[in-house]
This record gives sequence, structure tokens and C-alpha cells, in this order.
Amino acid sequence: MIGIPDKRVLRAQLRALRRGLADEVPDAAERAAALWPARGSDSRVFALYHPSGSELDPTPLRARLPAGAVALPAAQSRDGALVFRLHRPGEALVPDALGIPSPGPNAVPVLPDVVITPLLAFDRRGGRLGQGGGHYDRTLANLRRMKSVLVVGLAYAGQELPEIPMEPHDQRLDAILTETSYQEFG
Repeated sequence: MIGIPDKRVLRAQLRALRRGLADEVPDAAERAAALWPARGSDSRVFALYHPSGSELDPTPLRARLPAGAVALPAAQSRDGALVFRLHRPGEALVPDALGIPSPGPNAVPVLPDVVITPLLAFDRRGGRLGQGGGHYDRTLANLRRMKSVLVVGLAYAGQELPEIPMEPHDQRLDAILTETSYQEFG
């Protein structure tokens, strides 16, 4: 790709696209969860997210994971990395520094083995375009310095682009899960 396009403009277009996909494919989350490869799920900690707006809801996927092995992110500041805390269904969530419902500070902190991440767009080389705050890029870079982690984007198939404009700090996906397929990248 020649030059990096204006990511703000691209993000606005992609948010509109995602809203349309949410209306067109209302059962996408259930269909994606059915495609999850359950291998190795028993011994791993999985980080999901609390969906915002038209992000694909990971709740159906959560139902396929071990009950005590799910964590949710929590932002402790507006521009820092996220932390992950264990969360069981029914436990209270509190707004984090970004106003997103998250496990409170007394929840058990963990380093997840698998991070399921929301996104605005992806490509087949693991490129990921997020919301623009850099929270997941900082978080994934930190996690990858500490341990091996599998990063899986959860998205509508229609969010795929031929190529995501990547910058040096951008973290790549290891796999993508959509309502039509699960694919790991080389």
C-alpha cells in the first residue's frame, strides 16, 4: 500500500459498515461461536470483552468456554494498557477508566492465554484496525513480552479488507473468527 490513509476517515466508514452488518447478520455471534475450535480450551484463560455499539458480542462464545477461565479487560487509565481480571457470569461489573463495564479492582488479575479482541477491520495477514485508542496494541505488546498468547479477532466476515494499513506499533492477529469461518494466520 502506498502511503497510509487517514485512519480517522477509514474508522468512521468502517463503523458505519459494522452497524450495517449488525443489522444484516443478527445471528452472527451465535454462528461464530459454533465455529470456535474448542481444542485446548480446558487449560487456558480466555480474555473476552464487553461489546460496545455494534461490536460482535462474544457472549455466545463465552458459553463454549470453561466457566472459571474467562477474564474481561479493565482500563486503569485513558492511555495505558488494559489489565485482565477473572469474571464469572452474574458478577457485578463497574465502569473502568474508559466507562466500559469491567470487573472491579478486587477481581483476580490474570495473564490470558487467548485474547479475543474486537475490531473495525481485519485482513488475511493478521492486520487489525481497532477503535484508534491503541489500548489493545499496548496491551498485546505487553502480554507478548511476558508470554505466548493467541490473539483472535472476533468480527463479521464483511469487516475483511484486502489490506489493513499497519504501523510499527500495530499488533497483528494470530487468527480471525467470523460467522463464516475460523482461520489462523501463518
